Amino acid sequence: MKRTLEQIAAAVGARLQGEGDMSVAGVASIASASPDDVVFVEEEKYLSRAMQSNAGAVIAGEFAASAAGKPLLICRHPKLAFARTANLLRQHTITGNETRIHPSAIVHPSARLAADVLVEERTVVAENVEVGPGTRIAPGCVIGRGVKIGRDCDIYPHVTVYPSTVLGDRIIVHAGAVLGSDGFGYVRDTKTGRYEKFPQVGALVIEDDVEIGANTTIDRGALDETRIGRGSKIDNLVHIGHNCRLGENVIIAAQTGLSGSIVIENDVVLGGQVGIGEHARIEEGVMLGGQGGVLPNKVLRGKGVAFWGTPAQPVRRYLKQLAALARLSAKEKK
Repeated sequence: MKRTLEQIAAAVGARLQGEGDMSVAGVASIASASPDDVVFVEEEKYLSRAMQSNAGAVIAGEFAASAAGKPLLICRHPKLAFARTANLLRQHTITGNETRIHPSAIVHPSARLAADVLVEERTVVAENVEVGPGTRIAPGCVIGRGVKIGRDCDIYPHVTVYPSTVLGDRIIVHAGAVLGSDGFGYVRDTKTGRYEKFPQVGALVIEDDVEIGANTTIDRGALDETRIGRGSKIDNLVHIGHNCRLGENVIIAAQTGLSGSIVIENDVVLGGQVGIGEHARIEEGVMLGGQGGVLPNKVLRGKGVAFWGTPAQPVRRYLKQLAALARLSAKEKK
């Protein structure tokens, strides 16, 4: 969707230098930009290259204030302004301000769809579903009974949302994700040796501005709820077990697995292939490196502290241990 530079400057909090009525349609790298694109530079040494590119406009810091030749959007954090510009330009609109349902979609008569909702091919929307304005549900999705989806959400193809799931506003769910499925909970009958399913009747609540990667699965609570806090970003191929509670602005990289009843506090960062045992707690601001492991019932604490290894420990201690092992191994070879 095209926007004028004046509109973009107002939306991202930048100071405009140049033609405010000029329109752009996308974002690009400096090398691949066209006159319809915006580019950004964070360092002055790249400014001349951006100004000589085919881009229609440049987002830059105060160092670009005296540059000439292209419209400029001057701001303190060019990369952040660039990301916000991209989001602004990708916003979809539905002509006529009306809900559109593809003829092949199945929408139960009791479902309540607000204005500007788009339901695409072969999607199924069950009874008593609520969908907020401006939300897009792509082809092949299944939205279960009683699900609530907020405004301006993007639900990509073949997403399955189980009953008793609540999605807030501006949520992005990528293709193949499964939200609200049963947790992995069983009780063993010691007489027969068989496992019987423990009730999985809780809910899944996903707060505003969360993004969920492709083929990620998040289980509903067993008896209460699983909750994903506002602004959290979850990569592809992540599994989050039942009763987990994630705080706000949590980052989880691909192939991470969380067992049941884990608490992840605000601003935690989990690297790729992290594994966390049940009932563990990761306190605010902790960073856990790739392939790190946390044993069940353990607590990691220390805002801004980086942990690594299995069992996870502060990275400096872990590296010292690796160095010590390397020295021992070298001695043995001698």
